[in-house]
Amino acid sequence: MEVNERIEKLRELMQERSIDVCYIPNQDDHLSEEYTADYFKSKSYISGFSGESGCTIVTKDFAGLWTDGRYFTQAEGELKGTCVTLMRMGQEGVPAVLDFLLENTPENGTLAYDGRVVSALMSEVLQERLAEKNASVYAGEDLPGMVWGKERPAMPKEKLFILEKKYTGESAAERIARVREAMKAKKADVLILTALEDPCWLLNIRGNDIACTPVTYAFASVTEKAVNYYIDKEKLTQKVSEYLKENKVSVKPYASLAKDLKKMKGKKIWASLSALNTELYSAVGEDCEFIDEPSPIGMYRACKNNKEIRNIRNAHIKDGVAMVRFLKWVKETVGEDTMTELSAQDYLYARRAEMKDYIEPSFPTISAYQANGAMMHYSASEESYSAVHPRGFLLVDSGGTYKDGTTDITRTIALSELTEEEKKLYTLVLKGHIDLAKAKFLYGTTGNNLDILARGPLWDIDIDYQCGTGHGVGHVLSVHEGPHGIRWGMGTAARPAVKLEPGMVVTDEPGVYMPHKLGIRIENELLVVKGKKNFYGQFLQFENLTYCPYDLDAVDPSLLNKEEIAFINDYHQMVFEKLSPYLNKEEVSWLKKATRKIRG
Repeated sequence: MEVNERIEKLRELMQERSIDVCYIPNQDDHLSEEYTADYFKSKSYISGFSGESGCTIVTKDFAGLWTDGRYFTQAEGELKGTCVTLMRMGQEGVPAVLDFLLENTPENGTLAYDGRVVSALMSEVLQERLAEKNASVYAGEDLPGMVWGKERPAMPKEKLFILEKKYTGESAAERIARVREAMKAKKADVLILTALEDPCWLLNIRGNDIACTPVTYAFASVTEKAVNYYIDKEKLTQKVSEYLKENKVSVKPYASLAKDLKKMKGKKIWASLSALNTELYSAVGEDCEFIDEPSPIGMYRACKNNKEIRNIRNAHIKDGVAMVRFLKWVKETVGEDTMTELSAQDYLYARRAEMKDYIEPSFPTISAYQANGAMMHYSASEESYSAVHPRGFLLVDSGGTYKDGTTDITRTIALSELTEEEKKLYTLVLKGHIDLAKAKFLYGTTGNNLDILARGPLWDIDIDYQCGTGHGVGHVLSVHEGPHGIRWGMGTAARPAVKLEPGMVVTDEPGVYMPHKLGIRIENELLVVKGKKNFYGQFLQFENLTYCPYDLDAVDPSLLNKEEIAFINDYHQMVFEKLSPYLNKEEVSWLKKATRKIRG
């Protein structure tokens, strides 16, 4: 079926059940915000939009796709020719999703959604507000899944593997003990782990259920004496089964968490209602009490221990070697051979795969030439890609997952000829990138406080980028990790402003995106470290974890001040010292030129 046919089929199901509005979010049953297994991509199936953000809403006479600024250009192309309207989130005149749902569910009407993929918190808000007009929620069926039918992908069943203590710095027993101490402080009887990353972190286990993210579909619960791991047993190797038994972890069927929740009587359950899906929440008895707070593991994951940090640095050296080989190849090959976005990304995939302890890409590489770079999450494919010519920019946003760490880097590469405007924009993006990277700030500062440093040079010429400046990065987990980040504006209930803590890893990636013209982004990973402590308090600063040259061929030094020039020269000296021991003579010669000193 084509998109319009799918929507009509969905409307038929809605009419049979007297449903007025159907809400289809991007989430899975763990409420993952971005990357999910193909089984859960109902939003994309119904709308035709493949981006990993937003939601689809269908009424009797309207179909809309809500997504954020990262995807506007992509969505325009993918929705063309369908009956789906692009709703640009955050733009003037575009209603927020919640407001639209409430306004368009009529008196005595019904709003439907799959209770597995909507949070308990959102359900409570919707039910309370809809009750004001005697309307109701219908959450017992997966209507988009019924339209999808037999063509729907199956749930993944990939095998698990153990991430040894030499990589994590803590054993599973030590991590379980740390979690139980936190539970004791909260007087919690049970901790329910719903985020896909949390059981992986707790048990030092990784999987392959989601492309480019080494997690597995599993829930877990922790009590004073037991750890229950809810997972499809087909995923367990003999080695993993023995390991879980050694750590006194009970394995239960994936779908049995709801049954166990129903059995709990008078328990104090620690589970954030924004992270617990509606189906699971509905299973809990009324005599149980909730500690409606985020799992402590979120902060444990965010603040890396010393062993993890040493391993992350090592992963970035390997990644830097792969990137240098890639950049050298691009610079020397463009114009002399037939280069495309696909051949470029494949070359980079191959260079990373040569590195020790490499697992997989940390996300699908964005290899975007000129106008395609304006689509922040562009993806070249066999059906649609561009040739790369010796002029303008090639934007490459990529990363690798290694057993010792996760990397995320963007370099915008000058391909010989650049206009004055292109050089100016690249240099202003680099200025913002540097201004954030060299920041010193008092403990208690959030990423929201620092965001202006990266945007400032672009705001000075009335340009902005419609996305955050930086996100947390997991340790051999999700490349996009909370709870911290660097973004513009005030914190919200859904995305609160979180203090930056020593040991957190966050990206620094300002950019310029001119639809149908060009895209420029420069991204490094930064580690939050302690600075001086004095009368004013504890200062923090950033350590650059990414070792890869900026493209000096795209820089206009006249736009940089002395401090920014010194930063570039010092950074490039560090890059050369870190990477040159692992490169051959020809590669060292290329890197030496790429990291040459510049003057204003």
